[in-house]
Amino acid sequence: MKIGLLGGTFDPIHFGHIKPALEVKQRLGLDKVWLMPNHIPPHKQTTQVSSQHRLAMTQLICQQYDEFEVCDIEINRDTPSYTATTLQLLTKQYPQHQFYFIMGTDSFIQFQSWYQWQSILKLCNVVVCQRPGWQLDKTSPMAAILEQNIAVSASAKTGKIFPVDVNLQDISSTEIRHILNQNGQKSFGFTPTSKTSNVAEVSHMLPNVIQEYIFEHHLYQIK
Repeated sequence: MKIGLLGGTFDPIHFGHIKPALEVKQRLGLDKVWLMPNHIPPHKQTTQVSSQHRLAMTQLICQQYDEFEVCDIEINRDTPSYTATTLQLLTKQYPQHQFYFIMGTDSFIQFQSWYQWQSILKLCNVVVCQRPGWQLDKTSPMAAILEQNIAVSASAKTGKIFPVDVNLQDISSTEIRHILNQNGQKSFGFTPTSKTSNVAEVSHMLPNVIQEYIFEHHLYQIK
């Protein structure tokens, strides 16, 4: 099977994660996209809510979308979630699968700073989500890497880079957390007697099941 891998803290998971992943799946003909919440992300000091809550929210998304499955390999690890290490484990555990690691343009530009980044290309293909008309600056060190490894067909098992134009969503977990810290439950338009959301500041950023989960567990609010 052709499996897309989308990792992140998912703190919280939102449409900025979901919609591009669905587009990538369709464009490349992937069988599934595995969502991998991180436990200890190597480039961040901490997360705002526990691994348990972030995993639970990811599971809710997978229940809503048949295209997704949860991969808990990173969130159950007690060491930093290095992609190279994850892929080494996944390719051993699932030798029958062909993996496509999904990242944004901002991450791809910094790809050479990743731990054992060369080994990542030996273990999987890389999918770069980009806006239509986007072009990598020729002075970027990654320009040569892209030129050498850009995919000409979808049949390559590993080592190829697939630039995919997607409708990137102008949404960030940081922005969502800020709104919730400032406004709490009012951000959803919830009332104490209702668990359905109305139009509000974050309603267009989060699926209803995630809004309800955050509301019910009082997440991202100033104590």
